[in-house]
Amino acid sequence: MSNLETRPDEVECRSGDEQVGTVEILPPREVPLGGPRAMRVRRTLPQRSRSLIGAWCFVDHYGPDQVAESGGMSVAPHPHTGLQTVSWLFTGEIEHRDSVGTHAMVRPGEVNLMTGGRGISHSEVSTPGTTELHGAQLWVALPDADRHTAPAFAHHVPTAVRVDGVDGAPGLEARVFVGSLLGSTSPVDTFTPLLGAELLLEPGATVRIPVDGTFEHGVLVDRGAVSVGPVGGAGERAGWSELAYVAPGATALELTTYDEGARLLLLGGPPFGEAIVMWWNFVGRTHEEVVAYRAEWQAQVTAGGDAVVGDSQDVADGRFGVVVGDHLPPIPAPEMPNARLKERR
Repeated sequence: MSNLETRPDEVECRSGDEQVGTVEILPPREVPLGGPRAMRVRRTLPQRSRSLIGAWCFVDHYGPDQVAESGGMSVAPHPHTGLQTVSWLFTGEIEHRDSVGTHAMVRPGEVNLMTGGRGISHSEVSTPGTTELHGAQLWVALPDADRHTAPAFAHHVPTAVRVDGVDGAPGLEARVFVGSLLGSTSPVDTFTPLLGAELLLEPGATVRIPVDGTFEHGVLVDRGAVSVGPVGGAGERAGWSELAYVAPGATALELTTYDEGARLLLLGGPPFGEAIVMWWNFVGRTHEEVVAYRAEWQAQVTAGGDAVVGDSQDVADGRFGVVVGDHLPPIPAPEMPNARLKERR
């Protein structure tokens, strides 16, 4: 998904240092993607108090939206650098096209992972048969050693894993779409150790999940509410669309639901350990690098000045390539802010 904000945040990101197993609740902020009828998303990463969880650097949660009211998703060709995008749906269907020739559908319970690397462009459009759209769009920052890798695309359908609750309590069902958890491993490639899984917890569940103690974790609540904490430590209640952050050091997480159960996304990874500069759809390392990426994208999508080319097939095949089979006008980059991109920790 593109970040369609006309004044994107100026972000230089670093991982923080917290006490072992500390739990912090990160509230979302609502962001409109585009014009008056545009989709609205709830964003929990990045924000002022925290910019990354492992290499996860961007978390947007959207829906359930009725397409007849919201207009659905229609994101024309746009660029990415230095990241991977992870698309996960709960309801609906999205058509994905990109400049490496991929034409694929994003469906509930199936992960699409796109590697932007040195540069890619893609489009995302909800299908005509989609009446409700509901899901999450996640970005992963690539480490410096791998951020200029070739662009690529991967798809995986994870198998559900059942976990019983503590002392006979109700349990959960998990689908691991990135990394490994509960004996299930996703085959999609990442460039740092990562975890991404959907968890469906029954009403009144109390479940203990073994996790990697070197990871920091985030629990995004899609439905219901849940108490999140390290086993043996204090839990914190996370409600709808909130992100519960758990600092490294916990070797098991305890999740407890209330009357209605919950659906969660569990994200994790070791602290990233590198500063990144993230603006619009670019992840780089310096202000100057991001400015250069923007200039290259604009050079591809403009002709004879500032007029955007009306057909993506007419766009010059530069760093970001051409989205194969898409005829929507590509999205021009917003203007850079007047000040340097600021450091943010």
